[in-house]
Amino acid sequence: MRILLFGPTGQVGWELQRALAPLGQLVACGRDSVDLADRTSLAAAIARHQPDVLVNAAAYTQVDRAESDPASAERINAAAVGEMADAMAARGGWFLHYSTDYVFDGTKAGVYREDDPAAPLGVYGASKRAGEVAAAAAGGRHLVLRTSWVYAARGQNFVRTMLRLAKERQSLRVVADQTGSPTSAELIADVTAHALKRVLDDGTESDRMSGLYHLTADGHTTWHGLASRVIGQADNAGAQLSCRAENVEPIGTSDYPTPAQRPANSRLDTTRLRETFGITLPDWRYHVDRTVAELTEQ
Repeated sequence: MRILLFGPTGQVGWELQRALAPLGQLVACGRDSVDLADRTSLAAAIARHQPDVLVNAAAYTQVDRAESDPASAERINAAAVGEMADAMAARGGWFLHYSTDYVFDGTKAGVYREDDPAAPLGVYGASKRAGEVAAAAAGGRHLVLRTSWVYAARGQNFVRTMLRLAKERQSLRVVADQTGSPTSAELIADVTAHALKRVLDDGTESDRMSGLYHLTADGHTTWHGLASRVIGQADNAGAQLSCRAENVEPIGTSDYPTPAQRPANSRLDTTRLRETFGITLPDWRYHVDRTVAELTEQ
């Protein structure tokens, strides 16, 4: 089996290289070998590698910049995704893609299900929703995994930023009225590999598994709660910090304006994923603590 991975150097893509390698012949294509903004380059990469499975971990993720650069967000997050899905549908293979909690406006009182109406607040969310639609419209076998608040021990993310700022400042002000489930790239990659193995092992019976799923760690917190956890764990591990957890001040979204609006409620219902693939998702603190431990050892 040949697996083609786009976006191997990102947070999720980096972990996917590890998680997918045991499943087949893995080829990772980065920006140096395929330009997703160029339809010809994308088509040539797929034709060259002839994958049985295409996993797309590449995306335009600059949420605020997307507000002033909608064309780039639409090209990478929507148009290119549709082209990948079409190509894999024609090949009869599987297409795996990732989406985001930003497809919702965050006004629902409870957790969001896969079939809740999408209502993105900004360009980024709209482009990711268009990618979801394009993946399904191709008519092939596909898994679209919506996730939220992604972090890892590498790359640019909230966990690493909080650790850096806690070393530089004596106090921090962090938004406390947005709620979601911090989800590690490691968990996303491991669940992806598990799901992919299931659909491949089940053969034609796996067609019933094709579709959209929510994938996040269990439980939820706020950005303030996450920052406090990260700094507290780092402090306990002996990291040299200027800011302690008790010096993280909760603020409102209105106190930290950004070009793009964020959903206040990003809680996603993972029931369908857990029941379909028979998995248990760990509490969000588990991988946060592992990541902080890894970063404080460096």
